[in-house]
Amino acid sequence: MRFWDSSAIIPLLVDEATSPGARAEYLRDPDIVVWWATQVECVSALARLEREARLTSAALREALARLDEMALAWHEVQPVDRVRQVATRLLRTHGLRAADAFQLAAAISASEDRAGSVSVVTFDARLAVAAEREGFSVVNPAAI
Repeated sequence: MRFWDSSAIIPLLVDEATSPGARAEYLRDPDIVVWWATQVECVSALARLEREARLTSAALREALARLDEMALAWHEVQPVDRVRQVATRLLRTHGLRAADAFQLAAAISASEDRAGSVSVVTFDARLAVAAEREGFSVVNPAAI
């Protein structure tokens, strides 16, 4: 089981240069954990792609359907007080934005505070650096 942030899930939903690596990682281990708000973050990213005319309405509908299907199978870390407390600490420790702090706090929660037990799959460089500093093994599908 690995923790995936939204930056690694989007290439599973729409064709991007990073999609082959993301798909390969997903096929290696499709049992994934995500943060509670990941589905909303993905919808936001997909809607932005449509607004920027980088995604057609039909492609958006297909991507949203794939996202709904994936969400039925993944495990979500819920927004509990402990996650908020850890996210607050991470904001003071690392150069993260709030959403990334919640992502990393959720990964810490999923690992039950044993960072070495869960890998983080991400394309976000800032999140990757912070995750490595917190003791996680980081998988960057683009490097494949």
